[in-house]
Amino acid sequence: MNNISVLVVDGERIFADAVAAQLEEQQDIDIVAAVDPGTHGEFLRAGRHADVVLLDADLADDAAITLCEELTRLGSRVIMLSDTNGPERIVTAIRAGASAWVRKDESFEHLLRVVRGTIRGETWLPPAETGAVLRLLMRAQEQREEDDTLLAALTPREREVLACLADGDGRRDVAERLYLSANTVRTHLQNLMAKLGVHSTLEAVALIRRAQIGTPLVEAHRDD
Repeated sequence: MNNISVLVVDGERIFADAVAAQLEEQQDIDIVAAVDPGTHGEFLRAGRHADVVLLDADLADDAAITLCEELTRLGSRVIMLSDTNGPERIVTAIRAGASAWVRKDESFEHLLRVVRGTIRGETWLPPAETGAVLRLLMRAQEQREEDDTLLAALTPREREVLACLADGDGRRDVAERLYLSANTVRTHLQNLMAKLGVHSTLEAVALIRRAQIGTPLVEAHRDD
């Protein structure tokens, strides 16, 4: 069996180097690099050769989630490292493709088990947070199913109108994009909001984004 290649990406370079040094002592692990998340191009290039990436979950804004999505698209398994736990943060990381969440104050032996486990396809969560994480995931799944049922009641044209709004188009833009009159767009909006049980276009857009459905291709044709 080939060794596990690991990339360490952390805002605290001393911490990253220390973890990398400990991992490198293991006979079944090879360190690709220990890098600062600010060197975006560098660590993405390194990520192409890493089986597992240890990623700092405490980066400013949504940087960690964005990086997690990019790294998982490259085929790496991502383990999020954080100073704290929190079910909402963990769920967000899982949705971004993370395989595990580990506190930075956990023992090295635990981190080693997680690294080896994720390469086998396992998912690792903090035991104290597992119940809350699963409840959040189940609740989100139920909400998506409810949203999908509502969206299924829309006509193809109503879905196109809603997709344009989700793209950030205003009503006039929607009319031009779909070759519709302003009155026709208004009618479609009234109908789709009634079917979705919402009272504004903002609520309708929030629903379609929450359902995580892709924006359909819009064909240019006239129907009014």
